[in-house]
Amino acid sequence: MYLDPETTKGAPSRDVLLVSAIITISLSVTIVLCGICQWCQRKLGKRYKNSLETVGTPDSSRGRSEKKAIKLPSGGKAVNTAAVPGQTQHEEADHKTEPRSSVSDLVNSLTSEMLMLSPGSEDDEGHDSSSRENLGRIQFSVGYNFQESTLTVKILKAQELPAKDFSGTSDPFVKIYLLPDKKHKLETKVKRKNLNPHWNETFLFEGFPYEKVVQRVLYLQVLDYDRFSRNDPIGEVSIPLNKVDLTQMQTFWKDLKPCSDGSGSRGELLLSLCYNPSANSIVVNIIKARNLKAMDIGGTSDPYVKVWLMYKDKRVEKKKTVVMKRCLNPVFNESFIFDIPTEKLRETTIVITVMDKDKLSRNDVIGKIYLSWKSGPGEVKHWKDMIAHPRQAVAQWHQLKA
Repeated sequence: MYLDPETTKGAPSRDVLLVSAIITISLSVTIVLCGICQWCQRKLGKRYKNSLETVGTPDSSRGRSEKKAIKLPSGGKAVNTAAVPGQTQHEEADHKTEPRSSVSDLVNSLTSEMLMLSPGSEDDEGHDSSSRENLGRIQFSVGYNFQESTLTVKILKAQELPAKDFSGTSDPFVKIYLLPDKKHKLETKVKRKNLNPHWNETFLFEGFPYEKVVQRVLYLQVLDYDRFSRNDPIGEVSIPLNKVDLTQMQTFWKDLKPCSDGSGSRGELLLSLCYNPSANSIVVNIIKARNLKAMDIGGTSDPYVKVWLMYKDKRVEKKKTVVMKRCLNPVFNESFIFDIPTEKLRETTIVITVMDKDKLSRNDVIGKIYLSWKSGPGEVKHWKDMIAHPRQAVAQWHQLKA
């Protein structure tokens, strides 16, 4: 077919129309595909977000748990904010989503409060327990009189001594030695029921040449007087006299350190605790002891165990095991039940004393253990484990202490 060029002049050619149609179709397909992709991304993104919120990455879950456990103020110190008044609504909401145990609400609230306030918590993890032990300090003066060849020691006072008695106080006095001689000792008076005693007593070591004095070590031992059993050591201080200017009286403040006989040398005791919140009772099972300190001349002991239930530093009830004759590794396996209402747990202490039976004189104390939510790190751990696992016997070894 022939087309007149003049007639067709100005009309688009067939090739141009074909190209235009192809471009139009391509654009339409692209727009449709883009819409489908955006819809897919929204759906997939929503599912991915939901999966993250449900499962959580390690970093995000750890961040949320740390936020509920601690709060970092501007000072930089970690403070446990669990169950503390004044927390934010967000933190309260997070706390409410925690799973609840089958134990009563009162037990749960009391348990969380005790676990939060007790020493030896996770905030203190990694620190030496001895660094938190405060045995108090003592003030004394030392000087030498060259004309009279006399060493003068003045015991002035002590501060912040720990309580050794059930009444929450101590009856402190001081023994003075010039080591290595331990045979000749001097003692202060006993200050009754006083954790900040003032002695102001002067002691003279007469006829002591200066050349020998500088070879001695002044050793002070603070003890708690006990009328019915052996005196309990509180702490000690030693100072080499060759490092002191003895030409005039020098006054010192020294922190008391644990006595050198140490708690480890007294042996260990294995016992279990079982708390039953529904019965309001704690079962104490004295299982066995090992490596007990020999208290008799024959190099052995006749051990038995006393268990005291204390409430607000008052003795409530006492029970004891049988005596095991001439044995440093006795096996007792005796259980005792104590009635303790849940609301009294925070003020309750279980005092366990390993004794050496003696027919001819008073019984000797081998070592003690104080179990409560405010005792030492090892004792607190056992108490917390007992609260956290009701109706289960939780066993643990304990070092006997003076």
